[in-house]
Amino acid sequence: MAKLSLSKEKIKVVLLEGVHPDAEKLFRADGYDNIHTYRSTPHDDELREILSDTHILGIRSRTQLKGQNLEACDKLMAVGTFCIGTNQVDLETCKNQGIPVFNAPFSNTRSVAELVMAEIILLLRGIPEKNAKAHRGEWQKSAVNSNETRGKTLGIVGFGHIGSQLCILAEAMGMNVKYCDIENKLPLGNSEAVGSLAELLPQVDVLSVHVPDTELTRQMIGAKELALLPEGSFLVNAARGHIVVIEDLVNALRSGHLHGAAIDVFPEEPASNQHPFTSPLTEFDNVILTPHIGGSTQEAQVNIANEVADKLIKYSNNGSTSSAVNFPEVSLPALHPDLTRVMHIHANKPGMLEQINHAFSSQKINIAAMYLQTSGDVGYVIMDVNCESSDPIVNRLKDIEGTIRVRVLH
Repeated sequence: MAKLSLSKEKIKVVLLEGVHPDAEKLFRADGYDNIHTYRSTPHDDELREILSDTHILGIRSRTQLKGQNLEACDKLMAVGTFCIGTNQVDLETCKNQGIPVFNAPFSNTRSVAELVMAEIILLLRGIPEKNAKAHRGEWQKSAVNSNETRGKTLGIVGFGHIGSQLCILAEAMGMNVKYCDIENKLPLGNSEAVGSLAELLPQVDVLSVHVPDTELTRQMIGAKELALLPEGSFLVNAARGHIVVIEDLVNALRSGHLHGAAIDVFPEEPASNQHPFTSPLTEFDNVILTPHIGGSTQEAQVNIANEVADKLIKYSNNGSTSSAVNFPEVSLPALHPDLTRVMHIHANKPGMLEQINHAFSSQKINIAAMYLQTSGDVGYVIMDVNCESSDPIVNRLKDIEGTIRVRVLH
């Protein structure tokens, strides 16, 4: 597949699922006019029709860019997930088609951490159950099972950006923090690293999970792990829905082993706000259920819109792929006005760079600067060159076996 650059006026930008308006503003401020926004995700055939001539796509967590949807993307050159997760995108296929995918791994960190901290306070005070009963006309004024955060131990599984931010908030509230992570992470404040999940669980009053959805983390909190938690402890999951085995959590709540939980993510979630929500957890007054809103604050959405839109614009304008989740990462300077930038995405195999260099030398084109990075099966080489016309070199480059995509910026 070979692609030449289009003018900004012709590049079609599609933003689905109500991406914050600041994203559209950034594109327009940079000269992009062909922008289409949607409050939700169109269904099936309509979605694929929209994708068929889309060059830059922005989605959130519901749009599935896999299978037939991805096959419909004949002109797609970049994807932005305006959220942390990228499970909704077939990253490997995108990479092999020369499509970098960008996300916002940091922009809603504070929002998620604040929600979790608030839920911890509510759980320790027994507020969910008291609130539910008050709504039914019951008056439960009691200090039984109602505790301050100070002196309690919070266990954090996954000490990344959100987990570490939560640590700071929890320590400010007087909690003791212990954490475990598959990587060695330096402790913050007075927090303490614990060697394993099994070692961590018996020591905590509240367990909060902050790990991605991978083969290693799916169903990592099941009956065995819940049994290791102290009687009367609490569980919070604002990470991914498949990490906690819901049936086992239900059993732990029914038996009274856990005194409550707060769940923001679920194995199956409604496709939209118009679809019903069902869960066996709805029977419990002592469980906080929220509709996947950990990062749903105005501040977070503005931050995400700016972060992801900026990455997409930089890639479109100069080819930079810094922080792409599935692609060779290259940070590129602005293109000099007297030069042409030629970007070649190709299969990462021996001899490719030699053939690319030969294509330029055969056209007697001088290379002013060259950048190269590889990631797995894909290589990405960028050359800033002196040439009057890019057509001859593009034709040469696309004839090289293993070429995935060619872009040119003038």
